[in-house]
Amino acid sequence: ITFNPNGVSGPLWTPLVDIVRPLVATRQVQFGNHTWDHANLLTRSNAQIADELQRNEDWIQTTFGVTSRPWFRPPYGYYDARVEQVAAGLGFTNILMWNGTLGDATAISPQDLLGLAQRYLAAGRIVLGHMNHPTVLGLFPQLQAMIAERGLQPVTLDEMFGTSRATG
Repeated sequence: ITFNPNGVSGPLWTPLVDIVRPLVATRQVQFGNHTWDHANLLTRSNAQIADELQRNEDWIQTTFGVTSRPWFRPPYGYYDARVEQVAAGLGFTNILMWNGTLGDATAISPQDLLGLAQRYLAAGRIVLGHMNHPTVLGLFPQLQAMIAERGLQPVTLDEMFGTSRATG
C-alpha cells in the first residue's frame, strides 16, 4: 500500500505511527507526497508549491523515517508543467495519478464503496482510497476477500513501477 498523507492531518496519524513504521521498514508500506494541506497548486506561486511539498516531506521523514520521493500525488489531480517542474526540482519526479477509486474522499455508504471496489479492484490498477471517513475501516474484511477472490497481489508503487525510495 502507498499512503499519500497531508502533514496538516498529522494528529490523525499519531496513533498509527507505531503500527506503520514496521510496515515501512519491511517495505509493505510506502509514502508519496500529497502536499502539506491539500492546496490546489495551480493557484500557488512556485515558492508556495515548493513549501507545500518540502514541509510535507519533512513531516513524513520525521514521523515515519522515510522519504516520499520520488512520488508526488497532486491534490485533486490538478497539476501542469509548472507544478511538475517545481516538484521535480525537489526530487518528486514521478506524478501519481489513479485509474480507480473507492469514492471515499467524502462520506459514502458501505454499499457504494463496495460497488466501486467491485468495479475497480483489478490487476495493474492504482485504486485511490482515503482515510478521511470511517466507512472503509469497517470494510477491510470484505475488501480483503475481494482481493483474494480475484487473485490480486497488492503492491507498493516501487514494486509496480520499479522505483526505489531512500530513507530520510
